[in-house]
Amino acid sequence: MDAQEIADELAQPGAQELLATTVAHLAYTVADGTPRVIPVGFFWTGHQVVIASATSSPKVATLSARPDVAVTIDGDAATGARALSIRGRASVEIVDGLVEEYVMAARRSMDAETAEQFVEQCRKTYTQGMARIAITPSWARFYDFGAGRLPRFLQELVEAAG
Repeated sequence: MDAQEIADELAQPGAQELLATTVAHLAYTVADGTPRVIPVGFFWTGHQVVIASATSSPKVATLSARPDVAVTIDGDAATGARALSIRGRASVEIVDGLVEEYVMAARRSMDAETAEQFVEQCRKTYTQGMARIAITPSWARFYDFGAGRLPRFLQELVEAAG
């Protein structure tokens, strides 16, 4: 998928709504070759999905060795049957203090007082820094089943059924 196709998918209004949320699912392959999918907090920078983690988290070592990942952000019942799927490669950087996007996500998802209390507690917790995991999309697809944005195979079945 070329950069313009990725940009077009991510620019869909429903995709933008999903990118403005704070919880996604990250899929990656662990050392024994089996897949793992975990819920993660994230922040969309406009170019990358950024996830923060403790430097001691197992995913930090795993993603450093095997950076190919997939991210899915699902709509809830209120937003309908929508999902954004992204594939890419993760880069891991250890930063001093808190990951900036981690703080931004907290401030976006909490009221001001709660967010400041959360950030202060995080500063006490992550004294050894944090891992900033940045995923640059190499493929993206936005599905909105209610609006007819279906996976290609399903669209072909619907069209054939006529």
